[in-house]
Amino acid sequence: MDQSNSIGKPLQVVYIYSNDEELSCRVGDSLRSMLREHGIRIPDIFDHSVELLVCVGGDGTLLRGLHAFGFPDIPVVGINTGHLGFFQELQHDEPERLLDICRGGSYSVQKHRLVRVSLDCGGPEPIRHMGLNDIVIKGSVSRITHLNLCIGGSFVEKFSGDGLLIASSAGSTAYNYSLGGSIVDPRLNLLQITPIAPMNTTAFRCFTSSIVLPPDLDVRIVPEFEYDRDALVIVDGMERTYTGVERMVIDLAPKEVRLVRLQHYDFWTKVKTKFL
Repeated sequence: MDQSNSIGKPLQVVYIYSNDEELSCRVGDSLRSMLREHGIRIPDIFDHSVELLVCVGGDGTLLRGLHAFGFPDIPVVGINTGHLGFFQELQHDEPERLLDICRGGSYSVQKHRLVRVSLDCGGPEPIRHMGLNDIVIKGSVSRITHLNLCIGGSFVEKFSGDGLLIASSAGSTAYNYSLGGSIVDPRLNLLQITPIAPMNTTAFRCFTSSIVLPPDLDVRIVPEFEYDRDALVIVDGMERTYTGVERMVIDLAPKEVRLVRLQHYDFWTKVKTKFL
């Protein structure tokens, strides 16, 4: 993750995306009215003219907004109306802070590289997905799955268990954390592989803790048995099922997400506030 300070220029076009919860809709409507009163255009459809994406809701809303608009190369700010709101920078009862950002106030942009998966299912081209947080590989049905794990071209283990999670630094505080993975400072670009219910017996031996990798190594996963080739692939919580999977490659994509951070933002203060 890279973080740069910015005294922004006044914004002309802002898009507001919200979930369907009553509070989020009410806050979204109020923000649209406020910004229009100050001469800022609020389009009904997201397009290339948008200079700032505002996501009203929780962390899930921000993730869905990023996916819906193809991870746009513009600053993104979250307004929390949900529960945890780890990514969200503003609370719903402080609209003046959003107005200050739109007027060109001082803020920083926190850049996060995306995690990417390429699936070879026997077709002419691989199937690709990207996410901000994580990619989870499981079997398509609820039973043990066997996956051959290679890191940077070297075979590491035959994993046996419920599945594998591969998280970016940004995703270290999400599902990865609940699985016992490490919290990672977002200033570090890395991948973290965390096992999901690994088996560790005389019959099946595999790592039971997370593996942390530098950003230039990829992770290659090859199903062990024929029935393991039907895979459930979950990207930022969004599920897709594929059949005939021959190989999966996970790495950090060059594409980045740019999250707005106010002055005095501190990652570890937020960790303490949200988790302790």
